[in-house]
Amino acid sequence: MKALEKEYDVIIIGAGMSGLTSAALLSKAGLKVCTLDKAQHPGGYLQGFNRRGFRFDSALHWLNQCGEEFGMVTSIFRFLGNDYPRVKYLNKIHRYKSKTVDYLLTSNPDELRADLIKDFPHEEKGIRKFFAAAKKMGLATKETSAYMRSAETMSFFERMKTGISRFKFVLPFIRYVWYPNEKVPQGLDLFFKDKELQKMFSSESDLLSCMIPIGWAYINDYQVPPDGGSQVFPEWLVYYIRFFENEVYQNTTVEEIITENGKAVGVRAIRNKKEYNIKAKQIIAACDVDILYRKLLPKNSVSNDFLQKLDDAILYESAVQLSIALDCPAEDLGFQEELVQLSEEGITRREHSSSDPSKCAISVLVPSLRDKSLAPEGKGTLTLLVLAEIDHNNFWQTEKDADGNFVRTEAYYRYKEEYANVIIARIEKMLCPNLKKHIEFMDVATPVTHLRYTANRNGSIMGARPGKENIQAKIAHHRTVYENLYLSGHWADLGGGVPIAVKTAANAALLVLQNENPEAFKVLAAYMDGKISSEEASKSKEYLDYDNSWVQKPTPAERLKMKLERNGNLS
Repeated sequence: MKALEKEYDVIIIGAGMSGLTSAALLSKAGLKVCTLDKAQHPGGYLQGFNRRGFRFDSALHWLNQCGEEFGMVTSIFRFLGNDYPRVKYLNKIHRYKSKTVDYLLTSNPDELRADLIKDFPHEEKGIRKFFAAAKKMGLATKETSAYMRSAETMSFFERMKTGISRFKFVLPFIRYVWYPNEKVPQGLDLFFKDKELQKMFSSESDLLSCMIPIGWAYINDYQVPPDGGSQVFPEWLVYYIRFFENEVYQNTTVEEIITENGKAVGVRAIRNKKEYNIKAKQIIAACDVDILYRKLLPKNSVSNDFLQKLDDAILYESAVQLSIALDCPAEDLGFQEELVQLSEEGITRREHSSSDPSKCAISVLVPSLRDKSLAPEGKGTLTLLVLAEIDHNNFWQTEKDADGNFVRTEAYYRYKEEYANVIIARIEKMLCPNLKKHIEFMDVATPVTHLRYTANRNGSIMGARPGKENIQAKIAHHRTVYENLYLSGHWADLGGGVPIAVKTAANAALLVLQNENPEAFKVLAAYMDGKISSEEASKSKEYLDYDNSWVQKPTPAERLKMKLERNGNLS
């Protein structure tokens, strides 16, 4: 690894998907880029972990906007090169399951529509109306990649022109956005009033959450990570960055962003107990917005009014994730490829996301079923995920040190085990009676874990939610109060997941290029606007050539298999 230098064109704080994507784009533009991250491994929420020959993804349900035909992620990856990791498509997507409900959403949503009409013939008209509205949403999101650019990267006239076309994009959603949580039943009443039918969506937090998954299914926009798991994405991006002789530094904590006369001019960082003062022309903060404004910048850089808006922002929850290693293939226990959403009947929607392990909705995923490289031969993996809050049960029975950091106590580990046992008992009752005896080992991550590994406020898995309150507060932004300092990642735009991380990364890169290489800015902007193809963009003299030479590393299970085969050959 190259030694840290004293000066760069760009410093990026955070090596999650957003920081790495910005670093890759700017590296291709020929800039000298330094990416700093406090974690041991790159990837942020996609770093996952390996244990005893098994590989586990972290907090990832599924992917979208990553398909070969369309998508924001694919679009940016294709601009970078042609050796990017390819995802796989889901056919069986989502099973809605409770005591009296069992319906499957597939890549042909009309099959689910037919099942519902068969069981609720008196609601046929409303069911058809519901699926038609969902389909319009799906078709609208299919065009999302045409609206990748942030208004902050546009001229006044570009913003005017784009605003008109974007209004057409939001039209299918407007009527249904006003039905959050407790108002979901009233929203469903617009289509069908049968309470037995409405039970299917008993754990959804808003009306759009009931409809958009069906819309995505209509446009075939459900993917799962490539072979090797989600860790493969950061693996490729790090290789790409290093191809252009730039570097990603893990185990490096940024303590301060250095400012002079209203400009960000560098950072003070600690690496291997050594302090570095590193200068930069431009800085991208691909990190938590609270850390940026409250810890890294000088005090009172941001108004108390805006900080209060950030405090009041409505965030995605954190989660508890059970990563389970099985002593047999998951399919031998009756699991299939779809995500199963288990919900309870006779409780409120808020109770489904209340952190109570006896009531909360449970997402069940089977990664090793669609990717055999994640587990040793003859074994499998299972992921159980529930939404949870960091303040549950006295902050998960932790204590706090003098600096306000959570300290994991014996009570924390004991409660974490108790919590997991309740979740597993519910899975055994509803899906797999003998699950516990097939568990080889299990890792349990709580919101405290997510906070520790990502530094996202409250361990939020995706940042700020789309919605009226957050839009009116204008909390999403790239430009900051300091010149040459930009925000990226899940705090720069509303929403979450890999698409938002990549979208904000591209926009942060655009803002840097606007200053450092205006011609490269024009090429990337034109590409993101759909005015030129990836082939035309890649031929531009403003960007360096990449030889598509990345070779994916084998997973632990694949390495184990190769070792056994070698030993077998020797004998």
